[in-house]
Amino acid sequence: MMIEDQVMDAQERIGFRLRGLYNGYGYSRYRMGKFEEYDLYSRNKDFLFSDSVITFTDTNGRLMALKPDVTLSIVKNGRDNPGQIRKVYYHENVYRVTSAEDGFREQTQVGVECMGDVDGACVAEVLKLAAESLKLCADEFVLEVSHLDILSSFVDGIAPDAATREAILHCAGEKNLHGIRRICRENGIAEGAEEPLIQLLSLYGAPKAVMPKIRALADENGVGEAAAELGRAVAGFAGTPMENKIRVDFSATGDTKYYNGIAFKGFISGVPGSVLSGGQYDHLMRRMGRRDKAVGFAVFLNMLERLNEEAGTNA
Repeated sequence: MMIEDQVMDAQERIGFRLRGLYNGYGYSRYRMGKFEEYDLYSRNKDFLFSDSVITFTDTNGRLMALKPDVTLSIVKNGRDNPGQIRKVYYHENVYRVTSAEDGFREQTQVGVECMGDVDGACVAEVLKLAAESLKLCADEFVLEVSHLDILSSFVDGIAPDAATREAILHCAGEKNLHGIRRICRENGIAEGAEEPLIQLLSLYGAPKAVMPKIRALADENGVGEAAAELGRAVAGFAGTPMENKIRVDFSATGDTKYYNGIAFKGFISGVPGSVLSGGQYDHLMRRMGRRDKAVGFAVFLNMLERLNEEAGTNA
């Protein structure tokens, strides 16, 4: 038995092995303090898991917060490096309210961020790291991948205003096809206008099976290049042991004010809800005055508490 197995619990072991994985891909560790100025979070509340943030006033009179998120801090404290790529990983505690808990809870996240001159190869590498991260958590896992520019295009083609758009995107995230049809009828959208979106959301499965249909549907609706990007992002899994763990699913969404392009979520057997979430977030970079592109993900180690010892020690 390895030495770390003797002294670490399941979460610690997984965190230790994830750090080793990211180090092996050339990612350097990013460390941060527990506090940030509250203004960072108040200006980007939609990006957070919860609006609730623990705040206090420091000795200089500044309103500070216990960090509820790591990505925002990495973006804020970094700078653009044209023509370069910055690859970092983190293993940090955050403080937030979850839907399953009353009150605040300290939670542990491990994740990676790739920023700078990010291209398709960078996105594919991060997707591969996401899959390998899930594999380190458990043998039985699924990584669901989508492309937000495709989804947004289909929604924008029918939504008459921002509120309707958000309502439809919310239903898309829940794969609530009946809800989408209801919203369309309530907002005077022509009967049948939503059918391309319904078809898109109904496509779920291994890339080899569904990508030809997605490409055809995307071409018909003017987003063929985005479908090509999605195809290239998942192509690296073809013919590998990971191939049957990847699913294309357009209910893997994110807030389009912050995210764009490839988005993904990871699930493991026996754990309700996603244990990994990520994607491209160029829009967030622009909102924070950055020109760099970015892609990354987080693994929510607190979600792994339900794993038994055997699953937790899987390598």
